[in-house]
Amino acid sequence: MEIKLDGRTAVITGGSKGLGLAMAIRFAASGADVAILARGREGLDAALPQITATAKGKVMAVACDVSKADDIKRAYEAVMAGLGRIDIVVNNAGQSRTGPFETVTDEVWQEDLDLKLFAAIRLTRLAWPQMRERKWGRVINVLNIGAKAPRANSAPTTISRAAGMALTKVLAGEGAPDNVLVNAMLVGVIVSDQIVRRHAARSGNITLEEQIAEAGRGVPMGRMGKAEEFANLACFLASDQGGYVTGTAINVDGGMSPVM
Repeated sequence: MEIKLDGRTAVITGGSKGLGLAMAIRFAASGADVAILARGREGLDAALPQITATAKGKVMAVACDVSKADDIKRAYEAVMAGLGRIDIVVNNAGQSRTGPFETVTDEVWQEDLDLKLFAAIRLTRLAWPQMRERKWGRVINVLNIGAKAPRANSAPTTISRAAGMALTKVLAGEGAPDNVLVNAMLVGVIVSDQIVRRHAARSGNITLEEQIAEAGRGVPMGRMGKAEEFANLACFLASDQGGYVTGTAINVDGGMSPVM
């Protein structure tokens, strides 16, 4: 199946690395104009040539701390000025942050909610009216499988992600009459920049390849997922081919989650 996003414009948070970058490359190669948002200018500048190498449309990068409301508004206005519209919002920013419940401070709770939940709320709320007006829109919330099956010592991430799943369902119901489709994609273990950072912080002589293989042993498929595999599904959900899928939370985890 050839998936085309010609004439569409997508904005992807956390778009300079990992899953965000993989989605930006896939969307741009499929014909969409793409704006990536991330905090670091250096990372954005490194990501741009990787996206433009196969892009068929416009690509832009905006430095933005999505945990801050003013930054999101400024970035939204920059994307509108540069690309003229937003059809697809991918709320991807955030990384795992976990610990025993009694050790999680109010400050950590607030930081996690601002980065994961409120960032999605604020950016989607800004783009929502134009999607409804045009009777076409897509919102993809990137969560993790802990949103459905939280384990002990997984706060605050699984709590924030579970709230993101509830947000997905609420928005799907409100957007459906106007063909604004909202879905969540739940990550299991996928090779991305996060595992590279964990490897760098790990003591011992294990190589990155060995760490990736080790992490994949607990997955029913026997391996970690690839960012490109995740991006392929996101591209489908963002396209006309995914036009009857909304209000779902899809596990992209090689069978790792204990729940469907």
